[in-house]
Amino acid sequence: MFQIIQQWIDKLAERQVRSCAQNLSRRSAVAKIGTALVGGAVLPMLPFDRSGGEAHAASPKQEDPMACEYWRNCALDGFLCTCCGGSVTSCPPGAEASKVTWVGTCKNPKDGRDYLVSYNDCCGKVACGRCLCNFNERERPAYRMGVHNDINWCMADKQTMYHCTVSVIVGVANS
Repeated sequence: MFQIIQQWIDKLAERQVRSCAQNLSRRSAVAKIGTALVGGAVLPMLPFDRSGGEAHAASPKQEDPMACEYWRNCALDGFLCTCCGGSVTSCPPGAEASKVTWVGTCKNPKDGRDYLVSYNDCCGKVACGRCLCNFNERERPAYRMGVHNDINWCMADKQTMYHCTVSVIVGVANS
């Protein structure tokens, strides 16, 4: 009886070892690594939902210039000038618009069209500290400077201190 059990365990072990050898050969390992590399290269091209599960229907906040959710602020990273003594398109008194900006594309919920929005940092005063918004829709890595919002754009001006950000529509985006 003991010999039969020992033979059965030997055959089971042999089958398991052969199965592992067939599935874990060098060629198999190279094929799996190649699949992972190709899959990893394709992954960034897949669509990515940055909405956080929120619906894109127009809400009262999308029409309030003092709210981060205001439609023009879809790519804004900074303090809203509307909360700091300025307006959506103009800097508060004592601050000047930066000479360089970043651009985002935002959808107006009223007409359903996409607009190019220039985000101008207002410079020359201490940071406002109110209505901080940080949206990164369609933001690109820092090596594409014009579409990256984590930069102090006031560095190009004489007054390098950042205060707040305005959002100026510069055109309609082509579909």
